Amino acid sequence: MSRGYELGYRYPYLVSHTMSHRIAYYRVSTADQSIEAQRAGMGGTFDQEFSDEGVSGGVLAADRPGFAAMLATVREGDTIHVYAVDRLGRDALDVQATVRRLLDIGVTVDVHGLGPIGRGVGELILAVLAQVAEMERRRIAERTASGRQVARAALQATGRTHRGKEGLGRPFAADAAAVRAWRKTNGASIAQTARQFSLSQATVKRYCAAS
Repeated sequence: MSRGYELGYRYPYLVSHTMSHRIAYYRVSTADQSIEAQRAGMGGTFDQEFSDEGVSGGVLAADRPGFAAMLATVREGDTIHVYAVDRLGRDALDVQATVRRLLDIGVTVDVHGLGPIGRGVGELILAVLAQVAEMERRRIAERTASGRQVARAALQATGRTHRGKEGLGRPFAADAAAVRAWRKTNGASIAQTARQFSLSQATVKRYCAAS
């Protein structure tokens, strides 16, 4: 009989505890955002980290590459740490389904600022918070759509938006053609070009892809 098997037989809690892992999951919606703020906010070191960068919150959790890889990896006794409730799913129903799936296999879900989520009351609190987050996203979307309607009407009437801008599009941080030309002339990488123009790498990629 191996020593590991003997320990597991005589002291199952000890073996389970030593095999558990602290796992972090991060998600940001756009390529220009970074997961570093979430990592710093949660603090500490993790045994494993999974992330989805540039993935909208509108995508079901199980359909995100990073989250799906995590689901295939986690085991009973592990703890998944997330920065906020809305990192866990698309909406309240998706959050509930995701958490129940994890709890069913013995995985603990720890939300930053809330702590470990258990069955019963913990699930209910999480569902309520997810619903609040979903409502806030809808309010933001409605305010954004309303603002664009006002800006579009002002643009048609006066040639400028209600905020005095000449268009509705996002202003370029630098001339895209100049960025592309400099990169081509110097045979520079995306990272080198980003440093040259003080742009994010995602912006440089977008400029170059538009050529």
